Amino acid sequence: MSGALVIASRDLMAVVRSRSQLYSSMFTPLLFLVFLGNGVSQGLEPSNLPDGNFTAYLVAGAVVMTSVFSSTFSSASYYRDRDSGLLRLLLSAPLHPRALLLGKSLAALVIGVIQAMVVLLVAAPFVDFEWQYGVIPGLLIAVAAIVLLNLMLTGLAQALASRIQTMQGFHLLMNLALFPLLFFSGAFFPIDGLPAWLRVLALANPLTYAVDALELAVYASSDATFIGLGIDFTILGTLAAATYLLGLSRTPKLTYSGS
Repeated sequence: MSGALVIASRDLMAVVRSRSQLYSSMFTPLLFLVFLGNGVSQGLEPSNLPDGNFTAYLVAGAVVMTSVFSSTFSSASYYRDRDSGLLRLLLSAPLHPRALLLGKSLAALVIGVIQAMVVLLVAAPFVDFEWQYGVIPGLLIAVAAIVLLNLMLTGLAQALASRIQTMQGFHLLMNLALFPLLFFSGAFFPIDGLPAWLRVLALANPLTYAVDALELAVYASSDATFIGLGIDFTILGTLAAATYLLGLSRTPKLTYSGS
């Protein structure tokens, strides 16, 4: 565990020093929130939302988007270490190879949770949240949902990074897998009014339950039209544990053979 924590602290320092990665994964969802949220709220005046305010509704989607960006960027450090030869040195240390994966995944988890919480806390003073459970309980629910979401995304990214040989292929597959899931998660529009076949796809989407939990924690004034925290946390907890263990299940490859 001490070796894993050393590797995690190294990756955390690398992200802190890489300001472009640190800022872009937070500023992009915030800009999306400001321009799309205000544009739709003022220009279209949506009436089908549970509590009307589209900018406040969109915050949960911005938080989930931040976690998606963060998990993708953080897992790319595996390829930098492999191509620079550092991965070979780390694997030659007197540690179990999974300590390396554990350290990297812990760093990715911490980065993703902090960045997602920054987006939520920056947005909170400027939008009309309902906080149906109260501010402190609502924040605790949001933190729990964000931690489970990032555990799930970190495990998925780690599993793919240890199996896909090129960084280009990794980013392509992550974008191909996660962005359609993001759009059909209720992050940008309620799934309650979707056609039946789209609603089935949304309910099969794990990101839907993270968005739903965040909406219930900060945005909604009641549980009506939402899935419910019990179901949300049951599914998120199960998937987070399964994908995180999957991410630790395979020793990383040292080189890319091109074959």
